[in-house]
Amino acid sequence: MRVKKISLVTGGAGFIGSHLVDLLLSKGHQVRVLDDLSGGHYENIKHNLKNKNFIFKKKNILFLKKNENIFKDVQYVFHLAGKGDIVPSIENPEDYMNTNVMGTVKVLENCRKLNLKKFIYAASSSCYGLAKTPTKESHPISPLYPYAMSKYMGEQACFHWAKVYKIPINSIRIFNAYGTRVKTTGVYGAVFGVFLKQKLKKKPLTIVGNGSQRRDFLYVTDVANAFYLLSKSIYTNHIYNIGAGKPVKIMKLAKCLSDKFQFIPKRPGEPDCTWANISKIKKHTGWKPKISFIMGVEKMLENIKDWNNAPLWDVKSINKATKTWFKYLS
Repeated sequence: MRVKKISLVTGGAGFIGSHLVDLLLSKGHQVRVLDDLSGGHYENIKHNLKNKNFIFKKKNILFLKKNENIFKDVQYVFHLAGKGDIVPSIENPEDYMNTNVMGTVKVLENCRKLNLKKFIYAASSSCYGLAKTPTKESHPISPLYPYAMSKYMGEQACFHWAKVYKIPINSIRIFNAYGTRVKTTGVYGAVFGVFLKQKLKKKPLTIVGNGSQRRDFLYVTDVANAFYLLSKSIYTNHIYNIGAGKPVKIMKLAKCLSDKFQFIPKRPGEPDCTWANISKIKKHTGWKPKISFIMGVEKMLENIKDWNNAPLWDVKSINKATKTWFKYLS
């Protein structure tokens, strides 16, 4: 009798996590999701609720008890739960350290006595700061704000547990992920969310600087596939960068969506270019991006009504929202 693969996805109701859940279910895994819905959305996972191989538990990772039932017999752990966004991390750094560092430790502690095949940690390319490009995994670490630091410290905790407790861990430093189910509400942040609501309301797109900055946009299903392939990989205790490897100018994205623009001041601490060197993950797993930038934008536009209830950002509200950014990162 074939033993079913059992996977736990923390943050599985979130943007990337929910796509990973879909992929794992399609591969025959039993999937358990742990999420407090503070960042994720019930709508992202409700289509799986009737699947007998799907289990959802609403719980905060900071309040887990060791050996809780949801961890029983788990073979693969994908740790994507955490707090994102730059400005809130500057304003409330303790929250970010509690969730992204101590929350990670809590999950690791629940894994200590499991016979895990792999633990995959969702790290952030923000740990590199203003990096040289294309950026290799060996690039010096230089986090510029608490979110970046907290994700890096969470990653360091993972490799410490790997060393001391022999948990088989890999970490994925994600560059600029985008796609359907991305967060549409909350604080000022990702460029797609800002632009799509502005397009929906036929308002000018707010371009930071002159729009010449480039971002290594990677579609979310390609991100999910990287997690899946690394869970099967023979390699353990490695760090991997993932991006499309083809940075795109913000102005190119803007012109795909509109011909009306407003320009706002360039922000401190933001790189002119993000560009992942993805040769390592290609070599170790055969992974490569499948969704082109144009295909990804088209998929986003097909779902533009998801932004109906998103905040509409303009120059005045953006200036107010980023005041802390300029104060501390200038």
